[in-house]
Amino acid sequence: MNEIIELRHLQNTDYEAVKAAMLQAYPQMGSYWRREQLARLVTIFPEGQFVVTVNNEVVAAALSLIVDHAKLANDHTFQQVTGDYTFSTHDPAGDTLYGIEVFVVPAMRGRRLARRLYDARKELCERLNLRAINFGARIAGYHAYQDTLSPKEYVRQVKDRAIVDPALNFQLANDFHPVRVLRNYLPGDEASGDYALLMEWDNMLYDTRPVPPVAQKTQVRLGLVQWQMRLYDGLDDMFQQVEYFVDALASYRADFALFPELFHGPLMAETNELAEIDAIRKLSQFSDEILARFTKLAVQYHINIITGSMPVVGDDGHLLNVGYLCRRNGSVERYEKIHVTPNEAKYWALRGGTRLQTFDTDCGPIGVLICYDSEFPELARLLADQGMNILFIPFLTDTQTAYSRVRHCAQARAIENECYVAMAGSVGNLPRVKNMDIQYAQSAVLTPCDFAFPNTGVKSEATPNTEMILVTDVDLTILDRLRHSGSVQNLRNRRHDIYQLSAAEMMPKH
Repeated sequence: MNEIIELRHLQNTDYEAVKAAMLQAYPQMGSYWRREQLARLVTIFPEGQFVVTVNNEVVAAALSLIVDHAKLANDHTFQQVTGDYTFSTHDPAGDTLYGIEVFVVPAMRGRRLARRLYDARKELCERLNLRAINFGARIAGYHAYQDTLSPKEYVRQVKDRAIVDPALNFQLANDFHPVRVLRNYLPGDEASGDYALLMEWDNMLYDTRPVPPVAQKTQVRLGLVQWQMRLYDGLDDMFQQVEYFVDALASYRADFALFPELFHGPLMAETNELAEIDAIRKLSQFSDEILARFTKLAVQYHINIITGSMPVVGDDGHLLNVGYLCRRNGSVERYEKIHVTPNEAKYWALRGGTRLQTFDTDCGPIGVLICYDSEFPELARLLADQGMNILFIPFLTDTQTAYSRVRHCAQARAIENECYVAMAGSVGNLPRVKNMDIQYAQSAVLTPCDFAFPNTGVKSEATPNTEMILVTDVDLTILDRLRHSGSVQNLRNRRHDIYQLSAAEMMPKH
């Protein structure tokens, strides 16, 4: 059973679960927030309180307030910043998000759950247009050095990696920096020598002009993998390269990682002596394991992964070309290639799928069309009618002419449907794999063509035929403006009185 990991806001009904988790996280201290205290936080600042659940069990949490930085004493204590634990210091008109709690139960540490909580705080800080995030950080390893090092020198040696302090190393790696040393921040904290560090993360998007809060995520970071076809020594060897790219994109805080169609084709080199139809059948035996590994990586690196595609044997015994959306909360959705090319039908006996739908994500609704499907405008239009903002196209093309068909059609889909299109393909040669000898690709992020977008409709593009990643930010608010006040409005100006498009039997209702 796949673990379902969810980051959501704290609710009053979570109290007993949060209490139990805190007692696990602080077994020696035995401390936990009281029911009335958490209820107060939920009342005065619900959007600032987060929990992480694994299969609906609370395993981590982060609590915070908004304070006025000008009123924050330089050498304050935890008791002072929380208003003697009453949270009377919370100021909705303040300019700083102040973290008062972060914990992860011991059994779930090392799985990047704290990073999810930190990222959630950063996004909240940006949405509310706050200048920074602050919190008082314990330096639990300092007691072993307090006779020989000052707190300032201890921090310097941690930065220089002469001393390992897991908590401080994690905070530094997540772009927090120490502002000052706080004395007696938590009285009785002997492990920290009664010291703490005031840590700060600066919001580079902070605007001193009044800006209304944004209700939902509008800036989405896309990560495209332009994959080099090379021979691998089995699945483990190939997934070292897969994880390398996922790790790289996650380090840039990408929301999505897109892999190409049939990117694992090199594994067919092991069965190259077989006929093409038998070799692709053998390749399908890896599909379940590949899905399981992608699902794990999506959770581990906190990134939504679009797995490209892979052959899967359908219920009727026929071979389909399918892919998966592996969300970062552990849930999985499947998409199918609807149209197979004449070559795929002839040499691999692939059949076209029947399922088409949009997928809800934490970045809004998206759609996925595999390669040849992008050349059929009806599919993208059906997805647009269900609210799609971003269309992902994993593709595999051998020649530049084949690539140009996909590229030009992808650009048309962006214009017709007033959406972003992200397309990723493979490059290189496979001399030991039949029917996959050569590949040509130039991955890209494409846009509609109007004044708010690049004149060419190209947001970014990779170097042709070179292995690389492409990281690109897209703004969903621009799409909304385009659809209501663009120079042309392709979705709005359709003549429903004389033509209609329907796929009632194919698409699930949302």
